[in-house]
Amino acid sequence: MMVVTSVTILASELVTMLMIGALQPIFKNRGPLFWVILDPIVFSALIFPALYALIFRPIRTRQAEFKDQIEILRDDGQFTALMDAMPDAVFLKDGEGRYLVTNESAQQMFQLHNISWQGKTEMELAALRPAFCAAHEHPVTGDEAAWLAGHLLLSEERFIGKEGQYVTTETRKMPMFDETGQRKKMVVIQRDMTERKQSEEKLRLADTVFTHAREGIMITAPDGTIIDVNDAFTLTTGYTRDEALGQNPRILNSKLQGEAFYASMWRDLNENGYWHGEIWNRRKNSEVYAERLTISALRDAQGNIQQYVALFSDISALKRHAQQLEHITLYDTLTGLPNRVQLADQLHRDMVEAKRCGQRLAVTYLDLDGFKPVNDHYGHDVGDQLLMTVAARMKQVLHKNDTLARMGGDEFVAVLGNLDDIEASASTLTRLLAAAAQPIYINNTLLQVSASLGVTFYPQEEDIEADQLLRQADQAMYQAKLTGKNRYHVFDAVRDREIHGQHESLIRLRRALTEHEFILHYQPKVNMRTGTVVGAEALIRWQHPERGLLPPAAFLPLIENHPLFIEVGEWVIDTALTQMEIWHAAGLDIPVSVNVGARQLQQVDFVERLHTLLTAHPNVKPGKLELEVLETSALEDLIRISQIIEDCRQIGVLFSLDDFGTGYSSLSYLKHLRVALLKIDQSFVRDMLGDPDDLAILDGVIGLATAFQRKVIAEGVETVEHGELLLQLGCELA
Repeated sequence: MMVVTSVTILASELVTMLMIGALQPIFKNRGPLFWVILDPIVFSALIFPALYALIFRPIRTRQAEFKDQIEILRDDGQFTALMDAMPDAVFLKDGEGRYLVTNESAQQMFQLHNISWQGKTEMELAALRPAFCAAHEHPVTGDEAAWLAGHLLLSEERFIGKEGQYVTTETRKMPMFDETGQRKKMVVIQRDMTERKQSEEKLRLADTVFTHAREGIMITAPDGTIIDVNDAFTLTTGYTRDEALGQNPRILNSKLQGEAFYASMWRDLNENGYWHGEIWNRRKNSEVYAERLTISALRDAQGNIQQYVALFSDISALKRHAQQLEHITLYDTLTGLPNRVQLADQLHRDMVEAKRCGQRLAVTYLDLDGFKPVNDHYGHDVGDQLLMTVAARMKQVLHKNDTLARMGGDEFVAVLGNLDDIEASASTLTRLLAAAAQPIYINNTLLQVSASLGVTFYPQEEDIEADQLLRQADQAMYQAKLTGKNRYHVFDAVRDREIHGQHESLIRLRRALTEHEFILHYQPKVNMRTGTVVGAEALIRWQHPERGLLPPAAFLPLIENHPLFIEVGEWVIDTALTQMEIWHAAGLDIPVSVNVGARQLQQVDFVERLHTLLTAHPNVKPGKLELEVLETSALEDLIRISQIIEDCRQIGVLFSLDDFGTGYSSLSYLKHLRVALLKIDQSFVRDMLGDPDDLAILDGVIGLATAFQRKVIAEGVETVEHGELLLQLGCELA
């Protein structure tokens, strides 16, 4: 490399000396100072600016110094070799434009090897080679411009090269004149600038793309420091270029991706040199957005990472559109509930989970009773409003992990999960029936429908698919309609006997009443802050001779719409008053609450019959008897129930509202019910430690009770943690 460089420098020196030798006679009267100035000007313009120091001295001294060397080089052909070693194309033309001397680079650039070029002008060469016509015609104009200028002329020329591609050259032309000012010779030096121009064009194009790209671009150093961003970066993230430079991409971190996500990203970058995927980032204004991101590692020749380039697009709109499409595909447009497609997928997942956890799953098919007459009489708009309202009410009474879907028309399916046994679904099914039967005001018109429910359970003795479960529930729903509507029916015959076999027939239940098979258990009410017993609740049980002790859910639903229900209810009150007399005689004087069903409460002579029972037990103060009424029952006929509650207050008997919070209109109608105590349903208490929604409902109910100056008691408090949290919320009784 050093040898070639030395040869090139020497050749350049000699060319300069020859040119200056040709020029000197023209300016022979000039002094040494002139040549000191002229020498570097000519040399720098024609050859290599880096050689200023070598020739920046008086030309007369340089001529004397190199004169002998030039003669030696000319004699043995070394001068030609030195000229050919120069990378630039060098031409010497006479005053008429005829070629006198060319070097190897010039011959290669213009493909002169196979033609006789000496003594020919550009136009003569153009005639010999039509393919190079433009390459020869264009210099003619440049030559003439240099002659007319009379000094070194720098220009850029472009022609088609030997490979058929355009070649761009940086061209220097120095005209030389004789003593009379006539054109004598011209030195032309051309440097191939094609690659540099292409590189410049690529850089310009890259800069244009970087600046105007619609995608955000961020370039970082290997340590992650941001070293450049484009306008789209600012538009997407909100950070200006000045704000971003010097920062770390962590300024965009939304914290929605965990450490494992970023560990995988860096592993791909290190192993493959790139990463591509979707990521959630945060804008400067804290808005979270989705982006499609590609990161590439740029390495040098040794494989060392020099920069990382991140290219990203904001796909938030695409995400929203996809969510909208998914919602349309999977959800009912009227009610917003899952549709058949979403239900099938959810039911399959619930079945897998139930089997894995060893729990039961209830699939309930629900059809509204009386919907068609409403839809036909009042029109589809009213019918749609009714469906939306009923759907919202039914969804409200389900647990967080339960599913309510609309199958179409007035048919719905509820999937109840996390059931320890079959009986655990009874309270939810009852709430569904009550929610569907709530009166609805639409356009100042009071409307009311009810529901028939068909229920089946999973897992079963044999393997069963989700669609089979739906068919079973559908068949059971029709059985519920046939047996009177506004009820639920269990599909499987075996399970049907397991549930309804506990109820037996109305005749058997009447015999149980007359033969004293019903008994009352008393559940104490405790002040959790002091630990004292402040009362008791009377709970009916059936001591069945064959089946053992049965809970009320096993037999009361069979008679709730039968006169026998009223007889059983009065038996409960009378038995409770008898027990209170016994306790009073023993020195225990505590209030006792008794559950009163809606059918019993709505009897026209309820207050009179209650007064008769109290009179039969003169040792019990009426104020010690407390009647509990279900909220859903109270709201069925609010005006009448409110009046009954007020009449009972007149004789000293107080009321409490049971399962408070499960009725659709609890908050708006509470002020009309003059009850002394609100009993929070255990469905909210049970999951309060793990379910923020249930905890919020409890907090709201307790706050509501305080605002309305009602006492509140929680049902289903089973652990110390439940009790401590309830105390913090302001509920002391359980």
